[in-house]
Amino acid sequence: MEAMLVDCVNNSLRHFVYKNAIFMCERLCAEFPSEVNLQLLATSYLQNNQAYSAYHLLKGTQMAQSRYLFALSCFQMDLLNEAESALCPVNEPGAEIPNGAAGHYLLGLIYKYTDRRKNAAQQFKQSLTIDPLLWAAYEELCILGAAEEATAVFGETAALSIQKQYMQQLSTSLGLNTYNEERNSTSTKNTSSEDYSPRQSKHTQSHGLKDISGNFHSHGVNGGVSNMSFYNTPSPVAAQLSGIAPPPLFRNFQPAVANPNSLITDSSPKSTVNSTLQAPRRKFVDEGKLRKISGRLFSDSGPRRSSRLSADSGANINSSVATVSGNVNNASKYLGGSKLSSLALRSVTLRKGHSWANENMDEGVRGEPFDDSRPNTASTTGSMASNDQEDETMSIGGIAMSSQTITIGVSEILNLLRTLGEGCRLSYMYRCQEALDTYMKLPHKHYNTGWVLSQVGKAYFELIDYLEAEKAFRLARQASPYCLEGMDIYSTVLYHLKEDMKLSYLAQELISTDRLAPQSWCAMGNCYSLQKDHETALKNFLRAVQLNPRFAYAHTLCGHEYTTLEDFENGMKSYQNALRVDTRHYNAWYGLGMIYLRQEKLEFSEHHFRMAFLINPSSSVIMSYLGTSLHALKRSEEALEIMEQAIVADRKNPLPMYQKANILVCLERLDEALEVLEELKEYAPSESSVYALMGRIYKRRNMHDKAMLHFGLALDMKPPATDVAAIKAAMEKLHVPDEIDESP
Repeated sequence: MEAMLVDCVNNSLRHFVYKNAIFMCERLCAEFPSEVNLQLLATSYLQNNQAYSAYHLLKGTQMAQSRYLFALSCFQMDLLNEAESALCPVNEPGAEIPNGAAGHYLLGLIYKYTDRRKNAAQQFKQSLTIDPLLWAAYEELCILGAAEEATAVFGETAALSIQKQYMQQLSTSLGLNTYNEERNSTSTKNTSSEDYSPRQSKHTQSHGLKDISGNFHSHGVNGGVSNMSFYNTPSPVAAQLSGIAPPPLFRNFQPAVANPNSLITDSSPKSTVNSTLQAPRRKFVDEGKLRKISGRLFSDSGPRRSSRLSADSGANINSSVATVSGNVNNASKYLGGSKLSSLALRSVTLRKGHSWANENMDEGVRGEPFDDSRPNTASTTGSMASNDQEDETMSIGGIAMSSQTITIGVSEILNLLRTLGEGCRLSYMYRCQEALDTYMKLPHKHYNTGWVLSQVGKAYFELIDYLEAEKAFRLARQASPYCLEGMDIYSTVLYHLKEDMKLSYLAQELISTDRLAPQSWCAMGNCYSLQKDHETALKNFLRAVQLNPRFAYAHTLCGHEYTTLEDFENGMKSYQNALRVDTRHYNAWYGLGMIYLRQEKLEFSEHHFRMAFLINPSSSVIMSYLGTSLHALKRSEEALEIMEQAIVADRKNPLPMYQKANILVCLERLDEALEVLEELKEYAPSESSVYALMGRIYKRRNMHDKAMLHFGLALDMKPPATDVAAIKAAMEKLHVPDEIDESP
C-alpha cells in the first residue's frame, strides 16, 4: 500500500495535479508516518505555493533533505535567519550543506539578501564547483560583480567534472545491465525449453535498490519460442528525494538455446560487476590459435552465427589464463560471463546473413548488424574499442548515450555556456559594447531567443541607444511573447522614446499575461508616468513592490516618482530599499545623489554619484552629474576631467558638453566655452539652454547684438516656463554689466 501511495503522489506531481498529490500524501503520512513521507508531503506543498504548510510540517526535523525543504520554505516566507539555521545548524558547525549544489546556491541567496556579499560569492562558487551546469549560480556571481571569466568557470575543469559524473552513471548502468544479463542467462539455463511458466524473483542490492525481474514467454521472430525478461527497478522514496536517479529499465530479448547446459557461465554478481567496472586486459593471439579456440568454444552451441563475433570473443581472453590453447575450460568460463558471448548466444537471426544483438522489442531499436561474410580474422584494437563504446551506453532523458557522445555533448554545452556566460558577465560589469560583441558570436538559433535578445536590449539601454534597444526588445517579444524577462526595462525604453501608444499596448499585454508579475506593473506605472499622472504611476510601482519585495528596479521607480512629487523623504527610503536588495543597483545610488543635489547637500551628492560611477564607469549621465557636484564643491579641475570622460563615453549625450561649457564660463575661459557650444549645436540643434548660454557669453563679451539674437532663438524653441522667465530677465538687463547684475 505504501509503495502504491508513493507512486500515486509522484505521478500526480509529474502531471501537476498538486491537489491530488497533497490529498494522497496526507493519506500516506497518516497510514505510514515517517520523515521521508513528510518530505514528500512538504514537496507537494511547496510545488502548490504553500510554503507556510511545508514550514510548519518540517519544523524540528533533522534529515538532510528535510532541512533543505524547510530552508526553502523559510526563504520563500522571508524568514532568512531560520533558513540559514536549517542549512547550517549552530550546534553542528561542521555539518554538510544538504542537497549539494542546490543547497549551496540557496545559502548563497540567503547571504546575498542579508548583505554578506563575500560569503554569498563563496557559496555560489562552491555550487558551481559541484555542478558546473548550475547557470543560476554563475548569473548571481555576475550580479554580485564577483564572477570569474567564463572561460575559467566553464573550462577544462568543469568538463572533467561533468564527464566524471556521467561516466559514473554510465558505469553504474553498465554494472546493472551486465548483472541483469547474467541473472537472465542463469534463469534461462535452469529452465527447460518445454517449460515456460512465468515466475518472479527478487534481489536486494547493496545500495538498497530492489530489482524485481519477471520472465515471460512469447513466440520468437522465426516462429520459435523465446524468453523476454523485463527488469523493473523502482527506487524507494529516500533515493528519489536524495537525487539518486533510478536504474534504467532493461528489456532484453532472449531466444531459447538448444542446449543451455553446454555453456559454463559464471553468473555471480560480484564477478560480473568487477568485469564491467574493471576492463580486463586483452591478450591477442595469432590467427591459427584463434580459430582453434573459437572452434572449440562454440562446438557445442551449434553453427557459428558470426565470424566477427567469434573473433572478438576469442580476443577477449582472461589475463589470468597462462596458456590460452591449453586451458580452454577457463577461457570458456570467462567468455561465458562476458558481454560478447552473451550477445552471441542471445542474437536472433532475422534475415540471411544478418543478426541483431540485444533487440529492444518495445522501442523498436536494433543493434549493429553482424555480417557473416566477414573473414575470420582477429579484430584490431581500434575496432574492439569502438565495439566497447557501442556497448557502453546509458539512457539520459530517454536518449541512449555512449562515453563518446557524452564527451562531445559536454564540450558543446560548455562552449555555449562560455559565450553566454562571458556576455552576461560583461553586461553586469556594464562593458556593454563588449557584451554585444560577445553575444554576436552565438549561433543564430541561440541569439534569436527571448533571453539573449532581452540581454541585448538591456545592453543597448545602458548605452543610451534607445532605438536599438527597442528593436531588440521587440524581437524578444516576437521570439517569446509570454516571457517577461526584461520587460520592465523595455517599458522604460518606450518611456524615454515617448512612445505612449506602444507603451500602453505593452502594459496591457503584460497585465493580461501575468497580473502577479512585477514587470507588468512597472510597465503600467511607466505608462502613467509618461502621461504625467505620477500619483497613479506610484500606486502601480508600489503594487510591483508588494508582489516581489526583492525586485530592486521597482523600488527605484518608486523613488523616481516620489522625487518627481518632491517627497524626498519617501524617495530616499525607496532608493535605500533597492540597495538593500542589490547593492550594485547603480540607479538607486544615482537617485540618492540627485535628491542630495537638489537639497544642496553637495558632499552627500558627490559620494552617491561616485558610488554609482564605481559600479557603472561607462555611464556618461552619471559622470555628468558627478562633475556637476564637483563643480558645485569648487573642484572645477576635477569636474572638467570627469566631463571630458563623459563626452568620450557618449558623443551623442549633450549633457556633459553643456556642463563642460558651464564650467569653462565660470573659469572665465569664454572662447573655449563658445567652441564647445558651437559643437554642441550640431548634436542638439533644438536645445534652448544651449542658445541661452551662448547669449550670456556674448553679453559678457559686450557683443549685445549676438546676445539678443541667441536669447531670441532660445525663446523660439519654447523652453520650460522657468527658463522663459530667466531668458526674458537676461534680455531686459542686456546692457547692465555683469558685476551689478543680480539675475541668475
